[in-house]
Amino acid sequence: MILLAVLFLCFISSYSASVKGHTTGLSLNNDRLYKLTYSTEVFINQGKGKVQDSVGYRISSNVDVVLLWRNPDGDDDQLIQITIKDVNVENVNQKRGEKSIFKGKNPSKIIRKENLEALQRPVLLHLIHGKVKDFYSYENEPVAIENLKRGLASLFQMQLSSGTTNEVDISGDCKVTYQAQQDKVTKVKALDSCKIERPGFTTANQVLGVTSKATSVTTYKIEDSFVTAVLAEEIHAFGLNFLRTIAGKIVSKQKLELKTTEAGPRLMSGKQVATIIKAIDSKYKALPIVGQVFQSECKGCPSLQEHWQSIRKHLQPENLSKAEAIQNFLVFIQHLRTAKKEEILQILKAESKEVLPQLVDAVTSAQTPDSLDAILDFLDFKSDSSIILQERFLYACGFASHPDEELLRALISKFKGSFASNDIRETVMIIIGALVRKLCQSDGCKLKGVVEAKKLMLGGLEKAEKKEDIMMYLLALKNALLPEAIPLLLKYAESGEGPISHLATTSLQRYDVSFITDEVRKTLNRIYHQNRKVHEKTVRTTAAAIVLNNKPSYMDVKNILLSIGELPKEMNKYMLSIVQDILRFETPASKMVRRVLKEMVVHNYDRFSKSGASSAYTGYMERSPHSASTYGLDILYSGSGILRRSNLNIVQHIGKAQLHGSQVVIEAQGLEGLIAATPDEGEENLDSYAGLSAILFDVQLRPVTFFNGYSDLMSKMLSASSDPVSVVKGLILLIDHSQELQLQSGLKANIEVQGALAIDISGAMEFSLWYRESKTRVNNRLAVVVSGDITVDSSFVKAGLEISAETEGSLEFISTVQFSQYPFLVCLQMDKAAAPFRQFETKYERLSTGRGYVLRKRKERLIVGSEFPLHQENSEMCKVVFPPQPESTSSGWF
Repeated sequence: MILLAVLFLCFISSYSASVKGHTTGLSLNNDRLYKLTYSTEVFINQGKGKVQDSVGYRISSNVDVVLLWRNPDGDDDQLIQITIKDVNVENVNQKRGEKSIFKGKNPSKIIRKENLEALQRPVLLHLIHGKVKDFYSYENEPVAIENLKRGLASLFQMQLSSGTTNEVDISGDCKVTYQAQQDKVTKVKALDSCKIERPGFTTANQVLGVTSKATSVTTYKIEDSFVTAVLAEEIHAFGLNFLRTIAGKIVSKQKLELKTTEAGPRLMSGKQVATIIKAIDSKYKALPIVGQVFQSECKGCPSLQEHWQSIRKHLQPENLSKAEAIQNFLVFIQHLRTAKKEEILQILKAESKEVLPQLVDAVTSAQTPDSLDAILDFLDFKSDSSIILQERFLYACGFASHPDEELLRALISKFKGSFASNDIRETVMIIIGALVRKLCQSDGCKLKGVVEAKKLMLGGLEKAEKKEDIMMYLLALKNALLPEAIPLLLKYAESGEGPISHLATTSLQRYDVSFITDEVRKTLNRIYHQNRKVHEKTVRTTAAAIVLNNKPSYMDVKNILLSIGELPKEMNKYMLSIVQDILRFETPASKMVRRVLKEMVVHNYDRFSKSGASSAYTGYMERSPHSASTYGLDILYSGSGILRRSNLNIVQHIGKAQLHGSQVVIEAQGLEGLIAATPDEGEENLDSYAGLSAILFDVQLRPVTFFNGYSDLMSKMLSASSDPVSVVKGLILLIDHSQELQLQSGLKANIEVQGALAIDISGAMEFSLWYRESKTRVNNRLAVVVSGDITVDSSFVKAGLEISAETEGSLEFISTVQFSQYPFLVCLQMDKAAAPFRQFETKYERLSTGRGYVLRKRKERLIVGSEFPLHQENSEMCKVVFPPQPESTSSGWF
């Protein structure tokens, strides 16, 4: 008799006369009160930590369950009442002892009296064939408390037979799979299939993104056809893809066990469940069993103005190279995301000009409707007094981690208006291209705003007549990477003038291999081999590089190799270096190149012994089993020894995904007249020009001009200092992942991962007729902070883990050429300076009343400066002209 009365869940046979042909679930006996114990606990750690190193808490209670009503027309239609009693909250880590935040606190103090009363108020559950039909509770109860009751009620939903189906419970509408055995039933919930409304966003690029994994398994233990216990475990783990130390895990467990049964109330009679509900208590209302969103109150939190005043000193220009500035930048963004437009606008209007650019970075990076409205109201694009702020706003838009259609529409509207600066107008269009690409990556290509932006870029390019407008639309399309833009890019690449043709070709270079079709390769081959028109060597070499890097055919490679020896001197050397780099670095084209080189007519001493200073080299900055960071340097000179193009690329790879971290290109042309040299073929009529173009985190920036035209060159040579020109400077929110999780237990979890950097990229070109020497210098300085934060919140107690990493560093590239003699001397130097790397971990538990426990850890190490091989021919000659370089610098004359 004890065995027959022991269980809260009594399963009837899956074959029953009243429900024949239906899947059945649990069924309670009439006139019985089931006494159970229930606990839910949560553990938080960094992923591989031991249980005793975790933070978290346990909520335990007794539970009474009774059957109130059974449909007289079918046993599988039931109404049960669930009542939570004797609630207790304790630490999951029993070793905490006196340090436990719950020590000496009774439940009413921890949970608060009104919350405890609501938690212990019964709920009603209407079950049909073992599945929840309706969940009844009192209206206007605290959402967090109702979610705890939903978490318990969801455990009563199950089925006896194996199979896959969809169920709606606290986690949402989820796909679940049952496996039925003699002594247990296992339910596996596919959490990634759950349809539930939750706020959140992530970074589209996989390299900067977060990988998460979630599992949910519930086991129903069965003895003699009765369920004796329910055990549920849900695990959520995440990790930042490119920095695996930023990782964490949440383990949530539920346990429900039957202790005894006793005589209970008699069944209520009636055929309609609504009538029964009304008879029990008219205050009961049918509510969704799906978990509902709630926000914990923040008592004593500073206002936006107060918080800004406390951190603004860290965002002074002189402090931006410090990691502390980035930390405060990230925290301030979180405050801005909860602020109203008026609060934000008040701070913007009151700030000084020194800190205002950093404030604009933060407000734009918040990416909320209020922050966008505030910054657009603040900036006046018709005024030339705030051009720096306008540029900072636009670049922050371009780097936006999860832009929306409204931001794109706002920029389109601005572009159609008037501007005080044509540079800003160009930048608006360039950033529109970047936003289109990001929205398309997030499946937003069909949004009306994106469609309008596409028409604006493509139509604008087709109608453009001025060289400046053509360049502007090409730069926008270089960011957008629209498949439908390829025919236009090919047209301008083959028939355009030098700079236009070069820009169109470099735009094609950014497309994925799947877009470089046979037709595209035919056009690029015509450009390289000059079948229809004479092209500058910067255009030709770019066209050849695209062909070689995108599944070249046998004849593509053979014709390119056969051309070596027939090209201008420096172009010969450059193309030879490109081929040798493909072989050395084992790029996808290396197998095809090796096949072609088996032919003696192609592979001979005459062809592979060409001298010159131009070079191409690719190497690893870092390499691990799951990721790699590569750098590539190619440098092309004119036949007279003057720099034609210097191109430095840094790319981060993770699996098949990659992020173009940075590209800095310095270009010069038309300078041969200064030293009475003869220009190369196709470059006889080029205007004197030097400039710098940059790509930063996959976003093409507006190019910077050092000088344009002979008169501009002479005036700047006479008056210019050696100070570098800034290409981009500011605070960039690069990683932005926010995820709110509804745990099956009813608790709310949040995962936040953010990463930002302060960056300053500058470039300079020095040209000395007296010493017959030119020098280019590119300097990348940055400070980086990446942080991850996990919290599990019940509204009355919160536990969390904060992990972060930070560093400050610099990378400098210097190219020096002496052209007083031929062959001229070239020295290349690339230096990655030593950098500190710090890691922090903070675990905490905190009551809503303020009492808390905190444990902090810190690690620090020094990353030594690195040597990066460039091109090592005749390296001894470098040491003759220049003093010995430090160990962290790689250099060489050739």
